[in-house]
Amino acid sequence: MKNKISIGFVAAFCLLASTPAFAASCRNSGSFEQWLSAFRQEAAAQGVSQRTLADAAPYMVYDARIVGIDRGQKVFNKTFIEFSNHLIPAYRLQKGLQLIKQYAAEFSRIEKQYGVPAPVIVAFWGLESDFGGNMGKDPSLKALTTLAYDCRRGDFFRGQLMDALRLIQAGDLRADEMIGSWAGEVGQIQMMPTEYNKYAVDFDGDGHRNLLKSVPDIIASAGNYIQSLGWRPSEPWLVNVRVGANVPWDQADLSIQHPGSQWAKWGVASADGKPLPKDLPASLVLPMGRFGPAFLVYPNFQVYLKWNQSLVYSLTAAYYATRLAGEPAMNKGSGTPPPPLSFEQSKELQQKLRAYGYKGEIDGKLGLETRTAIKAAQIKQRLPADSYPTVELLQRLEAQK
Repeated sequence: MKNKISIGFVAAFCLLASTPAFAASCRNSGSFEQWLSAFRQEAAAQGVSQRTLADAAPYMVYDARIVGIDRGQKVFNKTFIEFSNHLIPAYRLQKGLQLIKQYAAEFSRIEKQYGVPAPVIVAFWGLESDFGGNMGKDPSLKALTTLAYDCRRGDFFRGQLMDALRLIQAGDLRADEMIGSWAGEVGQIQMMPTEYNKYAVDFDGDGHRNLLKSVPDIIASAGNYIQSLGWRPSEPWLVNVRVGANVPWDQADLSIQHPGSQWAKWGVASADGKPLPKDLPASLVLPMGRFGPAFLVYPNFQVYLKWNQSLVYSLTAAYYATRLAGEPAMNKGSGTPPPPLSFEQSKELQQKLRAYGYKGEIDGKLGLETRTAIKAAQIKQRLPADSYPTVELLQRLEAQK
């Protein structure tokens, strides 16, 4: 599961690797050389050959810069419209449509085999690496070795490093060509080595699973992975809608579903005038509050959240896929949404939301858990409960001192 935004092309826009605002409090014990020697012995015991270890050895080094990036992630608080506009420029939409046409035969086979339509795959492909134009610049083995040794998430990355060695031993990739993101993702859809080992497929029939260069392997592997996350064939994933003033805002929540017929009774209608699926359950999502763009999301949207837990990223990927499927540009809402909170205001709001059930980190990342607490606070303050953070809400909570 990809539970961060720091992947491929998206990293340049979303993350600031600077001061360690969220640095872990742990400290490494023992030297890196001792750790590496023990790891190599463990790898050999698990069947990794000495030749594979020798090929990987030049890249299994420690890089303090990577630890700094990992512990210093800081999210820019961009609105959904700012985020999606930046990540879905006209050329990326045009390129995606061109690739769908160019590989129509392969996409047809993939949809028959995995049930995932081309626009869904191509949207992830475009966002993760700009269709292979930006797969990252760090040697993957160096990144994985560093993070496996580091105390913060060592167990997770230790397993990823072991699977990276297995990819080399299987002949899928060479050690010297494994170049990717600072966190160790590899290839044009930015898979971690464990995902690569489990879900990559040899779709071009050359005997290797190459997610760096083989387009058939890349898109089929994405389809296989998306299917594994629970994709439901022939069902929608997201519809851009218009909302009326009489919508019960407290129902706009990913955890609440209603059939299309109920949403229609409340004044929710598709932005393009097409009828909503009457019986399929859907959640209303308002990424910028009741005055901004609105979406009905269906069970398939959960796949996006499993790919990446960021709501803004998931909505962007899902919206991008609808554009590739022929839907018009989004309706941006009925008014002017309140301006986003600053990073410091976001952290202050999270602190205030402790009283409303927020138990996460005070990190300025206004994700799903924060939005749930915002909704609870809005209800208590008798504000429209659209789960969107505003200065007004923060001021009301501050006044309760």
